Amino acid sequence: MTEIAYRQAVRDALHDEMEADERVVLIGEDVTHGGVFNVTPDLSGRFGEKRVIDTPISELAFTAAAFGAAVRGLRPVVEIMFGDFLGLALDALTNQASKYWYLSNEQSSVPLTVRSAVGGGGSFGPCHSQTPTGWLMGEPGLKLVAPSTPADAYALTRAAIQDPNPVVVFEHKALYARKGELHGNGAATELGRAELRREGSDVTIVAALAMVERALEAAETLGGDGIEADVIDLRSLRPLDADAIGRSVARTRHLVVVEEGPPQGGYAAEVVAAALEAAGPIAARRVTMPDLPIPFAPTLEKAALPDAGTVTAAVRALVGA
Repeated sequence: MTEIAYRQAVRDALHDEMEADERVVLIGEDVTHGGVFNVTPDLSGRFGEKRVIDTPISELAFTAAAFGAAVRGLRPVVEIMFGDFLGLALDALTNQASKYWYLSNEQSSVPLTVRSAVGGGGSFGPCHSQTPTGWLMGEPGLKLVAPSTPADAYALTRAAIQDPNPVVVFEHKALYARKGELHGNGAATELGRAELRREGSDVTIVAALAMVERALEAAETLGGDGIEADVIDLRSLRPLDADAIGRSVARTRHLVVVEEGPPQGGYAAEVVAAALEAAGPIAARRVTMPDLPIPFAPTLEKAALPDAGTVTAAVRALVGA
């Protein structure tokens, strides 16, 4: 097993897919120089300017171009520098790529992958710190993945590129420097499967991306008080692993979902709904950000982001009730 940083895991996944399949091309702003978060260094030198392509600053234009390339047989990987800019590419993603399999009467797939850095904690301000998963949660034909570890960053990125239809990969900025081990042979993994990161019997805590770390921290604190938590890392937001959620909540009967996003329209509500449908009446709470833009000031941003303390308090209130 090899320990590498999250950003290196993403880079290695891109490299290995480009080595394995000459149809894979990387498109985005400054990708030949590694990008703003230094995720794609050296790929241009290895694969050349025809497969690692710098673009003008127009997310709609280069995402639409990638859609066309995917329809014509390539397997483009688009880097959208900040997830906040996904709104500029929504027409290509939601009116074209996600619907083309249906519109073509299942005759043409769209093997398009979109990678984007999301999340707060770096004081990038309200227009560069969002985790806009909720913008895409309701779109049929689109898969959404959210790796929280270097191993998953590698395996899920490879799986996204290999998928025959469009996948958006959310990469949390705060995780890029995190180090972890790559397990097994480093192969792709199945999309749509959650991972049980910790076992317990009293409450189920569900999270994704950087919130998985907060959930695990909270679970350790709660364990010292005699409250044992299952911690589920969603890994995939669409499709959602309702079976894994249902199995856990059927045992614990208590659910807390942690989401770095506003309280309305995100994955937290979908997890609660899936749990209720699978396990019947349960006690459930969501831990989210306030219904406000993300502040720029570090102290205000820290107060807005869910942390282990807010998760711990929510669990204690729920289990105590």
